[in-house]
Amino acid sequence: MTYRGTVKGGVVILEGGAVLPEGETVEVRPLSESQDQRPTLFEQLKDVVGTVQDLPPDAARNKRHYLYGHPKQ
Repeated sequence: MTYRGTVKGGVVILEGGAVLPEGETVEVRPLSESQDQRPTLFEQLKDVVGTVQDLPPDAARNKRHYLYGHPKQ
């Protein structure tokens, strides 16, 4: 489970009155910093973008058909 909070006086105050057990180990990371450092989806997949050949012309529209056998749209 993920909890959100803000720092006040050097202490993290959890939103919604969430209470964790005394002694619970947690990981705290500033959202502004972690979001800037996280690679975008394109950056994660850039090595494979455009590499698939010979797809049907309706592959994007009917991906569920080709992947899972659903009826075509």
